[in-house]
Amino acid sequence: MFFASDNGGPAAPEVIAAITRANEGSAMPYGADPIMDNVRTLVREIFEAPKAEVYLVATGTAANSLALASLVQPWQTVYCHRMAHIEEDECGAPEFFTGGSKLTLLDGEDAKIDPESLEKAIMHTARAGVHNVQKGALSLTTATEAGSVYTVAEISTLCEIASKNDISCHMDGARFANALVRLGCTPAEMTWKAGIDVLSFGGTKNGLLGVEAVILFDPELAWEFELRRKRGGHLFSKHRFLSAQMEAYLTNGLWLNLAQKANRAADRLAEGILKVPGANLLHPMQANAIFAGWPRKGHIAAHEAGAKYYHWPFDQPLEGPDDEIISARLVCNWATSDEEIDRFIDLISA
Repeated sequence: MFFASDNGGPAAPEVIAAITRANEGSAMPYGADPIMDNVRTLVREIFEAPKAEVYLVATGTAANSLALASLVQPWQTVYCHRMAHIEEDECGAPEFFTGGSKLTLLDGEDAKIDPESLEKAIMHTARAGVHNVQKGALSLTTATEAGSVYTVAEISTLCEIASKNDISCHMDGARFANALVRLGCTPAEMTWKAGIDVLSFGGTKNGLLGVEAVILFDPELAWEFELRRKRGGHLFSKHRFLSAQMEAYLTNGLWLNLAQKANRAADRLAEGILKVPGANLLHPMQANAIFAGWPRKGHIAAHEAGAKYYHWPFDQPLEGPDDEIISARLVCNWATSDEEIDRFIDLISA
């Protein structure tokens, strides 16, 4: 009963097999391997972006931070939701890699930026000229840190506001696949057609061992990104093992199939939780993460049985009245089974 994070799920067998194949013989290092050539072709076809440049790194933090560093100067700001991953969970890495760019935190329900909040922040930026940070980039996270998903129309609206103000747009897509299959749109519709300039395309949370892609829809950003990746220590020598993972991920729709499995598991889990008397959802369940509350006695039973998940917020005590509602975050991965979901529901319902 592991619901702590989709990071904790296993790698897909197809990915393990691809790495084993890539281990045969020798290959050019640093991304010059022939597998990476196929990865570029696959990404360009899937995203309908023949001129896009594609680079691989091992972590989402590196993908986000290097992508943003290619879009902004140190004296500029990055607009993001106050619950964005780049604000809450990256230990100042975006500020570090950008050389000190400020994060301007925006509001909006369910961790999605409200257009009015963005417009007000832009109007307030550089109000005293040289004495303030300048307009830089907009960063959207989908699926969000609250488990919600931006619609294509919402992405387009925010990107249009940014574009009118000469602001570039970045998307943190650590759970891009989960958001995409929930919306039922195309990758192009969710990114460059909506106004996204750079995408951090996640794989680690969806069945890969550890690789994320940075997709630059503006190829003029490519050389600077290459330099920043090398200077930041994120250019792998044995790059073929990153390439092999991403190639397997994008072949025959594996990435979409894995995300669909994770989302279906989350649907089953959410449905079961809501049958518990007193249970409620804190945010809409739109991808593979659930934010829900149920009575403390159910949490105690689950913890005693070895279930892994996070209280949300983290500092809620296990001690207290049995019927008090305690909230939590639970995330399903592609391998989450019906059996562990049903066992968990039985425990918190008993």
